[in-house]
Formats: sequence, structure tokens, C-alpha cells
Amino acid sequence: MRGTRRCRTGIVLAALVAASCSGPNQASDAPAPQAVPELPAPQPAPQLAPQPEPEPVPELPEPQPTPIRGGTLRYGLEADVDGLNPISSVLSAPGQVMANALFDTLAAVTHDGTIVPYLAESWEPVDGDLATWQVTLRQGVTFHDGTPFDAAAVQAGFQAQFDSPLIGFGLRPFYPAENATEVIDEFIIQYNLLDSNAQFPATLSTQGGYIASPTWLAAALLDPALNQAPVGTGPFKIESRTVDSVTRVVRNDDWWGGDVYLDAIEFVPISDPDTRTDLLNNGDLQAIQTTNPASIIDLQADDGITNVVDTSGEESFVMLNASRPPFDDLRVRQALTLATPLRAYRNLIALGVAPDANQMFTPDSPFYATDVVQAGDDPDAATPLVADYCAEVPRQCSGGKIDIELQWFGPAVITTRTAEILDQGWGGHFNVAFDELVQDTHIQEVALGQYDAAIWRQFGAVDPSLDRLFLICRTIDVISLNFARYCTDERDALIAEAQATTDEARRVELWQKISRQINNAATYVFLDHTAWNNAFLAEVKGVCSRTSPDGTPLRCSITGATWFDSVWLDQS
Repeated sequence: MRGTRRCRTGIVLAALVAASCSGPNQASDAPAPQAVPELPAPQPAPQLAPQPEPEPVPELPEPQPTPIRGGTLRYGLEADVDGLNPISSVLSAPGQVMANALFDTLAAVTHDGTIVPYLAESWEPVDGDLATWQVTLRQGVTFHDGTPFDAAAVQAGFQAQFDSPLIGFGLRPFYPAENATEVIDEFIIQYNLLDSNAQFPATLSTQGGYIASPTWLAAALLDPALNQAPVGTGPFKIESRTVDSVTRVVRNDDWWGGDVYLDAIEFVPISDPDTRTDLLNNGDLQAIQTTNPASIIDLQADDGITNVVDTSGEESFVMLNASRPPFDDLRVRQALTLATPLRAYRNLIALGVAPDANQMFTPDSPFYATDVVQAGDDPDAATPLVADYCAEVPRQCSGGKIDIELQWFGPAVITTRTAEILDQGWGGHFNVAFDELVQDTHIQEVALGQYDAAIWRQFGAVDPSLDRLFLICRTIDVISLNFARYCTDERDALIAEAQATTDEARRVELWQKISRQINNAATYVFLDHTAWNNAFLAEVKGVCSRTSPDGTPLRCSITGATWFDSVWLDQS
């Protein structure tokens, strides 16, 4: 077990007591002693007023070490992504980690979930209209290629995302086809929404808030290879990238946000969590991200490792494609839900690290609905549902069981084991074919609706309004962000009201209704609230020292992604 060195400063008080003595005796001729007069009777000593107890001397806080420049951080990711262009690439947690080094967002998130300006200086709705927002940008910022950061650059990035065949699916449902943004002046941009959205600033803290150089964006449209060499305003600049191998970024000495300490970061994708953890323990990596509960237990037991664990983010669940047989039938979704071996999964996979999930909110969230309970562990209740379905739709069944395919991304031992546990519970009623894919292919097939059931992570945004694109009818198309491809007008109306209201109590009530509706639809079998751990060796400092430009402390981890502008290496 690796030891941790700690410095603690205390104050030790010593009382010095001084004693005085008479001089030595002297011999001499002296007259006879005189009679000693009788002394008056002693008087009682005066009573002293009670003295107050001395106040304890406060212990001084531990001195904070001074950050040192230098060193290369090697960071192990759970996977790679197809590119680092926020306009054209879907950035899952590994992509967000790398993007956070290269790009800055317009907004950031504090420890309590408050959205605060970052590249932006401020924002406000125009004349109180929550469908029209003006954002004032920070001045004196330049991109890595020297292009100035201004409203025109932000507009160019937004329009490129809006026009993107993939990323645009997350924007087009919420903005008009024309004049979605307007440049008001050099440093003010206006966003024109289709609907009122009181939580609009939260969108500026997501991938949509990454701002890329318009010069680079134009070049990348002509040469897609440049998607691997992004240009942002962030604390690091791209030096080299080999997909599925190593991405290396180096310090941006001209970063607008101040000092950057690391010389470089090397991101290494390693899909198997056990291998990733072993490389950290061996010192081949200095940081990793993981959701593997067994790894998290081991890492937390090591005093020489700093663990940044977050269970407030994504939920892990089995997602069912409601747009095609057999899961277009509610009976089949209910049957699979009832047959899901929740206890076995939670005991053997979650290991008490990832909390049990019933819905998209954690129990400490104000939006949590206490009456929503995830069904499962009841295969007998699934039997009549399966029998009725197979009698009506025999082409979807074999041997009295429903034929389905289960998809996940790998290779990863823990996810394969999860699939095996699920199959053990479902096997009495379903014929399950396995389909393990690399992460990018898995995401693409789910977005295209080319799956039956998928082991998936989703939801858990810092504000639930950011998760609405996964739930509403407007985001279902050839490429869908409502991945379950299920929607109702009733749910859409609840979500629209929830995003428009400024009454927080009403918003809570609405999201609790939405959770009940999701539970009844049985499109998600919630397993656990994903425990993300970003683990760092002891020499990695400053992981959670990041602040906004005005000094407000910021979240240091969100759904597996961290930031690096405050990180430094203690090489002593």
C-alpha cells in the first residue's frame, strides 16, 4: 500500500517560570538581639475575582504547497472517440476529458450545481423573454491559432453545430431554422430559442458551450483529418494524436485564464478497467477514470491515491428500443423488466459502490420521486406476458421465448459479465443474442435505432432540463437522441412546462411526474447510479482547485470528466 506524506503545523506553548533566591549568609560581630515585637494577627487573604479560562490557541491550517510547473501527466481513459471536433464528434466521457484540456466552455458549474460564467461574462433574457437570451463574452481571449475570440466566432461555432448531420440533432429541435443566433456587437451574441427555457445558461456548460476556432472549423470542413487536431482557447494545445493509442497535449503558455502548470498530458485509452487500474498501481499511469465498482473499492483502500468519486451523474440501465419489435409492445418491455435480476446485478456488479437506481434522479435530489420503484426479480410475473405475446406474434419467438439482441460496448470483462448475469435472469423467457461493439460503433447503432436492448449510461446532467433531448418526441428521427424512441404528448407537455417555469417548487413537481411516466412506460430498466471515480496518484495535485475567473470554486468532476488548468505534479 502506497504511503501518503502529510505536513501539519501546530503551535506548542511553553510557560517559563522564574524563581528568585536570597544571597549567601555572612558572619560578623553583632549586638545582642532585641526582643521581637509581637506581630499582629494575620488577616484573611483577599478573595480574587474568578479569572476566565484562557482561550484555546487555534490550530493553524495546513500550509498549501505552491504549485510547480513541469512534468507530463499520463491519464488512462475508458475508451477513445472518433474525433475531438465538438462540431462533428459525439464526446462521451473520455472525449470530454480530452476536450476539457483543449477547449473552454461559455459557462461552468460550481460545487452546488450553480451555473456561472466562464468564457462568457454574463447573460440575461431580453426584456424577460425566456426564449431570447443575450450573452456577453469575455474580452482579450484568443484561440491557439491566434484567431480572436468574439461573438462572430461563437456564432460560427453554433451554426456549424446546428448544421452538423449528427451534433445538430441536439440543437435543431430547440432553435428556428433561420436566425437562431444574432451578433449584437463584437462581444454580445443573442440566442433565439423556439421555447421558453429558464435554464438556458446550463446549455452553455455542455459540449454546446465548447468554442472552437472558426479558422480551424472552416479548414476541418475541407479536410476531416483536422478533426483530430482541434484548436480551442483552452489551457492546452494539441501536439499529436493517434486514434486508439495516445493523444498528447502541451501547455498553452498564452492561456487567458492564468498559469498552467503541467508541461503536457498524454491520454491513453484502455477499455478494460482491471488493466487500467493495474497500470495506475504500477505507476505507468498517474490518473485514470473508471466506473468499475471492484476497481473503485481497491482504489479507495489505497492511501496513496486521491479518489474523486461522483455518484450524482449518469444512471446505468438496460434501454429498450420502443420503435421496433419486440419492444414496441408494452407487454414485452414489462416482461423483460420483471425478469431482470436486479439483486444479482447489484450484488455481483455494483458491489455496494454504485447506489441502486429506481429513476434518473438520486435520492438526495429535490426531483427524486419517492414513490417510483424499479420493478424486477419477478420472472414468474413475466410468464403470462410472454405467452400472450408469442401467441399473437409468433415470428418474434422461438421455443416459446421472445428473440432479442443485447448490445454493449467493450471489450470489458465487467460489461460482458453484466450481460451474462442479465441473460441468466432473462433466459427463461427470452432468447438473448450478444453483440459487443467498440464504443463509437455502439453509440452510432443506438442513435440509428439499430438495436433491441442496450446496456447504457445516460441522464445525470447538472440540471434535468439538459436531459430533455433524450425524452421528447422532437428528437426522434433517422438519427435519434431520444435513444429509446419512445414519446408521448403528455410527457412532452410536462417537460415543456418544467423548462419554462421559474417556480422551483412547480418544477420539482413536474419532474417527479415525468419520472412516474418513465417508470410506467418501461423503456428503461434502471440498475444503479453510476459511480464515476477519477483516481490520481499522490504526486498529482490541484485536481479540485479549479475556479471561475472571479474565483468561485468549480466542480472538479462531472460524469467522469475532469479539468486540468489547476493540476500540477509534485516531483519532489
